[in-house]
Formats: sequence, structure tokens, C-alpha cells
Amino acid sequence: MSDGEKNTIRQLTRLQRRVLGTLVEKAFTTPDQYPMTVKGLMTGCNQKSNRDPITEYSEGEVADALEQLRELGLVAEVFTDGGRTTRFRHYMRLKFDFSDAQLGIVCELLLRGRQQPGELRTRASRMVRIESLEQLRTELQGLLSKGFLQASGALERRGVEVDHTWYLPKENMQIGQLPGSVDADDEAELPPAARVSASAQTPAPAPVTALLQELQSQLLRMQQQSEQLQEAMDAVRRRLDRLERELGIS
Repeated sequence: MSDGEKNTIRQLTRLQRRVLGTLVEKAFTTPDQYPMTVKGLMTGCNQKSNRDPITEYSEGEVADALEQLRELGLVAEVFTDGGRTTRFRHYMRLKFDFSDAQLGIVCELLLRGRQQPGELRTRASRMVRIESLEQLRTELQGLLSKGFLQASGALERRGVEVDHTWYLPKENMQIGQLPGSVDADDEAELPPAARVSASAQTPAPAPVTALLQELQSQLLRMQQQSEQLQEAMDAVRRRLDRLERELGIS
């Protein structure tokens, strides 16, 4: 596969992201159980640790997602010596030109969503060694330049959050900028009145900030629940269509 064919996949469904993230994680952390069966993947997708949100995907839903990822070239079926059960492995290294550290970072973002760099480094380090926050920022900057990372401000800023960019447009998961996070170059291009306004911004009082964060968290949970419900409805619809075809109804 040539380099020109890499970095072309820009959108994945919530379930596809969870399945792909789980495959990458288990390849790093439990290589003796990798490649994975559909049942093992279902358990990994729904596990209570290192996941946000917690899910209850069925084996059929995971199998459907694997087929979709296989069509995208992100997953392949493999047959191990003496194994009777079909197993699956990811092809992230073939489809993207990520370093190992970037792959670990991407995996954590796929499994948990937006995070601050400090916690992201701790979580990603269970898969691949990241020596320092400086190294982390270098890897994040590489993902940012390739368009696979979004950030709420400069990576060196306190309180900045980062996330992946494989969301579907309807999920509306773009990260907003932190107050006062206009870059110097961008501010220089603003009209004088806008520059004064941007530089004069002051942080909201703590109670207001806490309330806004709680409202944002509630909105995010509602969006996630709505997406999960839509995915469940889609899965039921696919199974009904398949059943109708098998019975010769349609």
C-alpha cells in the first residue's frame, strides 16, 4: 500500500470507533489474546474500565461494525493455527502514517473522547511509552497537522483539551476555544476593536464556569445517548432487513 493511499478516512461511527479503539488497545496490552474474536471484542467494547461512555453493544452489532471496518480496509479477518473461530486484527498502521505513540494517543481518544494532555499521557502510556509532556505535545502537534486532532487552544496552555476528529457531522463534536485563546498571529489580523475585546476578556466567575461545564457535560451525555439510540435502531433495522431477505419476504 503506497503512502498516497494513507490518511484518507476521516469519519467513523461511534460503534466503529469503539471497535477499532478496542482492537488497537488489545493489540498493545494483551497481545496473547490478539487477534480477537467477535465475542472477545464485544466484551472489550463494553468493559467498565478505560471507556467513556460505558456501552452495551451486542455481538451482532459488533459483527456488523467489523464488516463495515473491513470494507474500509481498517480491519481484516485472520485464521490462526488450530483456531476454529474467526478472529480480527486492525490495519491502522497500513491506513495511517502514525507513529506508535500517536497510535496509542489516537486509541485513547477513540475509547474516551476529549481529555487534557496530562491525563492522556498517563492513559496512553499503558500502551506505548511517552517519556514527557514535551514528547506528548510533539506527537499531538503531528496529529494536529495531519487533521486528526482538535484542540481547545494552544497545546502549551493550562486547561487545554484535545480530541480526535473522526466524528460524524451530525454529532457536532467540535471543541470550542478556551476564553482568551486567540493566537497572536490571528489577533494581529483582527480589527482594532476586536483585538481590544479579545485581549480584555476575563475568566467567568468560578460558580458560573462550574455551571457552564456541568451544562456542557449534560448536553454531551444527551448527544451520546441519542447517538447510541440511533445506532441501536439502525442495528435492529439491519437485522429485520436480513431476516426478511432470508424468509423471502422482500
